Amino acid sequence: MKNWQKLILVFLIAASALIASFGLGQDAIAQLIVTVAGGILAISMFIEMVKTLRSGSYGVDLLAITAIIATLWVGEYWASLIIILMLVGGETLEDYAAGRAHRELSALLQKSPEVAHVKIGDKLVEHAIDDVEVGSVLLIKPMEVVPIDGVLISEAAILDESSVTGETKPNELVRGDEVMSGAINGSSSIEIRTNVVASESQFQKIINLVREAEKTPANFVRLADRYAVPFTIVAYIIAGIAYAVSGDPVRVAEVLVVASPCPLILAAPIAFVSGMSRSSKNGFLIKNGTVIEKLATAKAIFFDKTGTITDGKIQVDSVEPFGEMTEKELLEIVYTLEKSSGHVLAKAISSYAQDRDVATLPLSELTEVAGMGVTGQINGQEVKIGRKTFVGAPDGLQFETAFYVSRDGEYLGAVTFSDKIRPEAKTVMTTLNELGLQKLTMLTGDNERVAEKVAKEVGIPNVYASLLPGEKLEHIKASVEHPVIMVGDGVNDAPALTLADVGISVGTGNSTVASEAADIVLLRNDLSSVTRAISISRDTMKIARQAVLIGIVICIILMVVAATGVIPAVIGALFQEVIDVVSILYALKALRD
Repeated sequence: MKNWQKLILVFLIAASALIASFGLGQDAIAQLIVTVAGGILAISMFIEMVKTLRSGSYGVDLLAITAIIATLWVGEYWASLIIILMLVGGETLEDYAAGRAHRELSALLQKSPEVAHVKIGDKLVEHAIDDVEVGSVLLIKPMEVVPIDGVLISEAAILDESSVTGETKPNELVRGDEVMSGAINGSSSIEIRTNVVASESQFQKIINLVREAEKTPANFVRLADRYAVPFTIVAYIIAGIAYAVSGDPVRVAEVLVVASPCPLILAAPIAFVSGMSRSSKNGFLIKNGTVIEKLATAKAIFFDKTGTITDGKIQVDSVEPFGEMTEKELLEIVYTLEKSSGHVLAKAISSYAQDRDVATLPLSELTEVAGMGVTGQINGQEVKIGRKTFVGAPDGLQFETAFYVSRDGEYLGAVTFSDKIRPEAKTVMTTLNELGLQKLTMLTGDNERVAEKVAKEVGIPNVYASLLPGEKLEHIKASVEHPVIMVGDGVNDAPALTLADVGISVGTGNSTVASEAADIVLLRNDLSSVTRAISISRDTMKIARQAVLIGIVICIILMVVAATGVIPAVIGALFQEVIDVVSILYALKALRD
């Protein structure tokens, strides 16, 4: 039974009790109705509490059970009815608050397109997006959502990409520009040519991440449970003192009524769900509510270099043939092996070669060696492309970022690359220091000279270069400061993103594997979202703690007052409703930017 259905049932029980007592003058029947309802609720809560204890944790539900039983025991059945209404009403309010907090996430799901208008000759056929092949021509009508990533065929287009990137300014494109799925078309129909299947599209990746995030509220830590033991002990001590001084068991009920922990149970989950919703509005997705606490308390942060500290838009700088090898021959060999790779350097080579109409050679037995390079057979000869040591290049070469090439053990030459540091990178490092994260470290597979140069320019004091994916893991494991954050963007970062306490993937378009391995995905290709995520997480944790502590302080004050006998049990139960509303509304502050 859903909580709102339980609330309706409790209202019907309350109405029946009121009619029996005030309408028919049958107080005994009214008391019986409330006693049965209260007993059933207490038993169900007790069963849940036992399950909680068996799982190795301790909650605050014991106080609620005790309050219901105590009020029924001393004949304060109206107070018991109010407590029941409070508990069920509070759970219903939590559902409402959680629904409000998830509104931003759900908005993405509602925009997910299911069909695409495919042009086949002169005909327009509607296909399910999962059936659309790479290279298909799609017609996007005015105000429709682009279903699949592609390249613009029309002369120009104006797209609203706010649901994907968070940028409110319309993006103006011209023929040949990349079109991002999830963007909303302007007032004119356009045509695009798809370059991926639907499942690999930007928007579908985001949708999958949102669906994963939607499933996580049940895993939230009940922050109030950390205060459960001391709060329960304090409540019982105050109730015991009240009984010892007065000798009246009603005093016990009056104290326990105001100690009912409903606001404590609700405050933290609502704040966490609100924080997740706020994160989606700010251009990043937090997959799991428990990540918020780890991120808020992080002590150290590790960065990948290429595509993370740098913008990842690497271009071929030069082609350096060796010996009798010509530039054209070397480029043909490299392009043949690298054209199907997703590595950022391989993409730069492919783009460079395609612009020059470079042909490919017959290829067989292509093999990728993680962190080292690739090998393949061209005309029966083994070609290696990758690191200097992997290829066996001569000593003395001084290229900063390069692919080295050999054939049957003979060095053929190298392709060099240039990359730009993200303009916001230095500011991000300064902000992280201001936030108290002094341990900044770069972990990169690039050579030491390039890594040191980049790190010095952006302000990262610790650098470890020429690392294989497994070696990055060792540095994260060796960290003595926890929680630790890992920020990366590529497939080779996935193990490190998984191992770190908090993994952050920069952009969903760079690597599906990295996005799936990470706890947080930055939807905007902007490194400053890392500092924004930390700030929002800290703000959310602060609000969650404050909401819980507000409930505790008010409850303790009311318990002390109730111990003197000046607050009747019914009035005390009504006071609890006020505490509920105050705690929940305060927790909803986590939604605000």
